[in-house]
Amino acid sequence: MPYTIETHKHRLAAWAASRAASTSKLCRFKVKTGIDILENAGFTDSFVVDHLPKPDEMDKHHKIWRSKIINEAKKQDLTFTHGVAAKLINIYTKVRFVCGGHHDDKRVQSLHPPIDEVLLKELARKNIGEAKSEWKRFRNARWSKYDSETYEGVIKLIRNSLSKDRPLWEIEKYWQGYQ
Repeated sequence: MPYTIETHKHRLAAWAASRAASTSKLCRFKVKTGIDILENAGFTDSFVVDHLPKPDEMDKHHKIWRSKIINEAKKQDLTFTHGVAAKLINIYTKVRFVCGGHHDDKRVQSLHPPIDEVLLKELARKNIGEAKSEWKRFRNARWSKYDSETYEGVIKLIRNSLSKDRPLWEIEKYWQGYQ
């Protein structure tokens, strides 16, 4: 099989996602395991931007993706929460599509950003969306422990804190982890 740019982007995205999602003390796993989970859940080099759901269907599809990831993790004798599954998905799609040159695509703009303590702490500190107490509540809930309802709540708050029709990835301007 030829080595294509899609394979190249997939490998980087899967590696980055596996490294990021395995940082929780509650759920450690090897990069290879994370890649296997992603691929078995359908996140392969053939999963391209045209396969993303329409923006108004993203949340529904994201829940399905999280369930697939959680089920694949079980097959590896791992227990993933919705927060860990979301981290794996969101880093993968961020690297593959948002930073892969598709940031202006409406489907890509509706992709969920990765959630972590660093982001939530800064959102609370800056009182983004006049929601300081809510950001603190989500931070205290710990991203790696999120159930589906808590995860969906933080995504809704992000969406409500951004100007109408802004891409969700823009919330990451408050992420300080790059420093």
